[in-house]
Amino acid sequence: MKTSELFKLGESIAHQYIKKYEYPYLVLPHIKDIILEIGKNLDDDYYLLKENIWVHKSVKIDASAVINAPCIIDEGTEIRPSAYIRGNAIIGKNCVFGNSCEIKNAILYDNVQVPHFNYVGDSILGNYSHMGAGSITSNVKSDKTLVVIKNGEEKIETNLKKVGAFLGDYVEVGCNSVLTPGTIVMRNSNIYPLTMVRGVIPENSIVKSMDKIVKKENL
Repeated sequence: MKTSELFKLGESIAHQYIKKYEYPYLVLPHIKDIILEIGKNLDDDYYLLKENIWVHKSVKIDASAVINAPCIIDEGTEIRPSAYIRGNAIIGKNCVFGNSCEIKNAILYDNVQVPHFNYVGDSILGNYSHMGAGSITSNVKSDKTLVVIKNGEEKIETNLKKVGAFLGDYVEVGCNSVLTPGTIVMRNSNIYPLTMVRGVIPENSIVKSMDKIVKKENL
């Protein structure tokens, strides 16, 4: 569940900063500072949409999208109708951030698809990960206490009130699934639709339900 185990391809404008942190939840308080540091060093292939909003010239943004600072949107990405970027967001290369989706304090690595009615808050999504329509990252516990990540019998104190989910490279999340606060899904794993997920999901797994997690075959 370490950062190096989740994001092995390293394809993100922010990867050099992210990999400094042993565990992914440690990145969350620093996303704003990472954006501002990267932004001031970007070249002429990027333009300032507004103050502290850097957009690559190849990006397509629908006129109905709302984008708040600070934010970086990288090369070849598409921002679709009614998308809401609340700030503290990095959206990588060749991503799709779709209609009626919302993101805040989060990083999408390259080639990520968040296409329909998704919420991504206080989260990091690895290379080529995909969230099915209506799936969300829940980032606050119902009792508003600090988020604890559970890995079997181990409990990891994040000391943070808001922690969403961390998806490794090539993770597929089925439609209308809910990733509860502090969920970590390791690389190459799939989540069935309509699934409530919590804790740490091993790599190369298929989550049919939290009571039925199986290893992928023929890998």
